[in-house]
Amino acid sequence: MKENKFYNSLLKGGIATLVLTLFFLFYTVGKSSTQELLIALPFFLIFYFTQFVLGWDPVVNVFAAWNGKKRWKVLLFPTTMLALYFTYLGLNGQNILEGNPGLLVYTLYFPVLVYGLINDPSRKISWIDFTVFVLALFPFNFIGLKQNSELPIHGVGFDAISHVMIILSGVYVFAIVRGLKEVGFVPEINWKSLRTALLVWLAFYGFVFVFGRSVDFIQVVGYSDPADIMIKTILFTLVTSFLHTALFEELFFRGILQNMLTRRIGQGKSWMVFWLVGFILLLIGAFVVGYTLEGKMKWFPALVTVVLFTSAYFLEKSGKFGMGVYTSLAITGVTFGLVHYHAKSIIYIGLACVAGWAYGYTYNKTKNVFYSALVHALVNTGVLIFGLKMMR
Repeated sequence: MKENKFYNSLLKGGIATLVLTLFFLFYTVGKSSTQELLIALPFFLIFYFTQFVLGWDPVVNVFAAWNGKKRWKVLLFPTTMLALYFTYLGLNGQNILEGNPGLLVYTLYFPVLVYGLINDPSRKISWIDFTVFVLALFPFNFIGLKQNSELPIHGVGFDAISHVMIILSGVYVFAIVRGLKEVGFVPEINWKSLRTALLVWLAFYGFVFVFGRSVDFIQVVGYSDPADIMIKTILFTLVTSFLHTALFEELFFRGILQNMLTRRIGQGKSWMVFWLVGFILLLIGAFVVGYTLEGKMKWFPALVTVVLFTSAYFLEKSGKFGMGVYTSLAITGVTFGLVHYHAKSIIYIGLACVAGWAYGYTYNKTKNVFYSALVHALVNTGVLIFGLKMMR
């Protein structure tokens, strides 16, 4: 029975990889050289097949059992990924030492080594886990790899191997080596979850449209290209946004961070301390963000923070949803919005906080990163779908 579930997971991952490969070829043939495409294709298949199978419970269990007590085995997965990455760069004539290759080595090995030394995946969530999360993820975002690993190396910018590797590292480290339950990184089709994702997206965009129009943040510009070109553009943007941005952010913000926060709060006797500390710190952060950027409505991120934390407070008080579920949702949702400071738009940041709540809510309801990522990708593509323009 266990073997059947394992092979069934591989089959589902294989089907997902095949569908994505056909889409990839449809959009890249003729836009890159034949040589570059032939080099990219086997790496595309390997990395995306791994991405589509790694999070399934039977596959997680096989990896965990194989690692076993010989903790040095945990290094084999990141080593294989790194070898494939440098091989891809070499085949495309790049100097593998240019840029910041040490950053990728650090990102892949640091968390694996920490958890390999601790050697206790069943222990409770602690400060160690949040420290590993921050130290493993933040350097990659702030420093940048500065190496070109696009698939194919020149062309339409479908995705980058380095980016897929960070996603794979997150799943491998936290779901397999750390043993964090219910990360939910599985590409399964569930009609109830799909309905939930679509309803959340429509509700969020309805709010954004009404509010955005009222404060002149959104303009309806329509479509300038023919329908067939617009459909292709929307579809390509949706898929690439899903793979490159949404899956990455939803895995780390929802599948890992929100997941760990919920479990950590649930281990204690009260959610109130976490709620209060999170509210105070993020409210201060919201005021700082609002009043250090140019523009009107400087109070808007702080107002959104108050609304979201107030909602979480009453939902926690009801006792119907499990202790810490909505406190962690408020914390990760507002944090998600505030880290969009780089957008340099006060209203955009406030709406990103609301979006973070919407994505986290979808994750809570579906227990699947792929569905919160679907909402995320639809939100990112919404301006194209509805013919809108967001003002700064």
